[in-house]
Amino acid sequence: MAGIRSFHRKKRPLSRKATTLAALSMLMAASQPCWAARANITALSLEELLAVEITSVSKKTEKASEAAAAVFVVSQEDIKRSGATSIPEILRMVPGLQVARIDANKWAITSRGFNAFSANKLLVLMDGRTVYNPLFSGVLWNAQDTVLEDIERIEVIRGPGASLWGANAVNGVINIITKHSADTQGTLLTAGTGSEEKGFGTARHGGKINDHTTYRVYGKNFYRDDMAFADGTKADDDWYQWRGGFRVDSGALESPYTFTIQGDAYNGNADATTNIPATSPPYTTDISNPSNIRGGDLLTRLTKKGKDNSEMTLQAYYDLARSNDRLLGDERSTADLEFQHRFQATTKQELTWGLGYRYTRDSLENSQTFSFAPASRTDMLLSAFVQDEITLVDDLLRLTLGSKFEHNDFTGYEVQPNGRLLFTPHKHHTFWGAVSQAVRTPSQAEHDIRISSAIAPSAAIPFLPPGPGLAEIVINGNEDFKSEKLIAYEVGYRTQIHEALAFDLTAFLNDYSRLRTTPASANFITANNSGDPALFYQLNYEAGNTMEGNTYGFELVADAKPLDWWRLQLAYTYLRLDLQETGQGLFASEDAEGESPRNQVSLRSMMNLRSDITLDTWLRYVDNLPTYGIDNYVTLDARVAWQVNPTVELSLVGQNLLDNAQPEFGYLFINTIPSEIERSVYAQVRMTF
Repeated sequence: MAGIRSFHRKKRPLSRKATTLAALSMLMAASQPCWAARANITALSLEELLAVEITSVSKKTEKASEAAAAVFVVSQEDIKRSGATSIPEILRMVPGLQVARIDANKWAITSRGFNAFSANKLLVLMDGRTVYNPLFSGVLWNAQDTVLEDIERIEVIRGPGASLWGANAVNGVINIITKHSADTQGTLLTAGTGSEEKGFGTARHGGKINDHTTYRVYGKNFYRDDMAFADGTKADDDWYQWRGGFRVDSGALESPYTFTIQGDAYNGNADATTNIPATSPPYTTDISNPSNIRGGDLLTRLTKKGKDNSEMTLQAYYDLARSNDRLLGDERSTADLEFQHRFQATTKQELTWGLGYRYTRDSLENSQTFSFAPASRTDMLLSAFVQDEITLVDDLLRLTLGSKFEHNDFTGYEVQPNGRLLFTPHKHHTFWGAVSQAVRTPSQAEHDIRISSAIAPSAAIPFLPPGPGLAEIVINGNEDFKSEKLIAYEVGYRTQIHEALAFDLTAFLNDYSRLRTTPASANFITANNSGDPALFYQLNYEAGNTMEGNTYGFELVADAKPLDWWRLQLAYTYLRLDLQETGQGLFASEDAEGESPRNQVSLRSMMNLRSDITLDTWLRYVDNLPTYGIDNYVTLDARVAWQVNPTVELSLVGQNLLDNAQPEFGYLFINTIPSEIERSVYAQVRMTF
């Protein structure tokens, strides 16, 4: 079967574009102050920065510093100053997340281990719309985008969020929240070009329909160049996409009701080079695999707020997504309806409950390599949740108990309880602890798939009879596949020890059972019936639940403001996996242990050199990935920006400046062949009026 590609990096000096970064920075610093005010991220005090309000932990507004969970918030200013051009690249700053770029348009992203292109233990939402894909229980990151300037914040919960958000919120929840249309009035235009970002642009306009109704419309597109393999050849993985959308918000001051409707549509190509089995030596072949990704969504939300601080919300959305390449086509429609009610049950208790219904239908186009039976199916998910927040001692001790109850078409009923305790002895000291149970329900792949994984000479397989011919290794779904189960234990401590220094520390122990494996099936060796006369045997594996084990570690965030115009943020993640298989699988448990880095460090520096000039640098260290043979690496990004006047900002960004190319992830069997992530530089102009 396909082996792990070895990577050998060629060192080259920094390109001319990259070396102009420092020169341009000095030139701008020497010029006279102009129009801009100081950026928000350095104008605010550290206490104000840490007091940002969130909604993802308890489905209500609360301060992030007072949440009984491991939560990290990426602000709009963080996004802007990072220089990132996509949502996955923004997420690299979040402790506890493992973000690895596979090629020009694909990422492997997870929280607290088990990373893969099809990572299946992380739930992602866009303005409350779940972008989870039931085909493989993961997220197609190259289909998730919006105008980055319109993102208000990204809330990331590390650890289970299943008691509120349901199955698949096992190791974390990412909630991407865009701005109210009232906050995006006027016109925004951006345009840029660079060595890898060949061309990109955005146009957005916001206005008023009447005194209490605002809107915005946008359009954006980009073209990103293909990257290269270790030997320098082009990876044929370029990426083009256009996207457009709108949002309307309505709500009069004297009315308890607010209403939102928003929608998006997108279309583009995300190409790749893919390795598939072949019947002639070396029994694999690389094919160019262009992919078309397109779709659209529409979401509506009605909220009623009561005078007693109660709140009711009714939300509905419809999502249509299509993706087609040479190995598999998928057209999927999703309809979702959710109701939520929060009210003060007693003077010491706040109760939140809700009901949900989700309908999905898909139609798949099979190939010889990937096939599903049935090729089309309809699934429904029914859910209910309840959460009771109990104040045990005013301003000191708070207990939260809750559970999610779901019924799915794969495993039936699932219950996911949760308990959290918050202790705040001082406004600058917060302790919390949590015990949670979460499940990861089966995907269609684990239930219905057939993968022609590899082909090998039967003479090279010891347990096959001697003689000519080839053997095909096949991975099958399993109708008896069970939900993966997690019991998680977490403790955390937050403190602001000085007006210029704050820490947030979280430790966790996750106990997993029934983890996915691929043991040999009952009919392990059968005659191959594919019709190819060269294939004599078929070795059958199937999805199983024969692995268990623990993961543990800690995550540290340190925020500092050594000077009024300078902010530093350090994030460190330590992760260990200790897994055991109870059966003989196609892949060993050591493979999963080596798919996520043990140590990660992110250090961001954000400077306002003057009122109109900012300089931001971002240094990252990522530990080695033994499963894929990838060494540890250090990378540096830098951004310098000049606010020419109140309307125009010019910026220059360099990414991966310390190496000419660096692999970040690998593959085990049939998959996209990873590229090396190349050094890049781009320039951008942003206009607002």
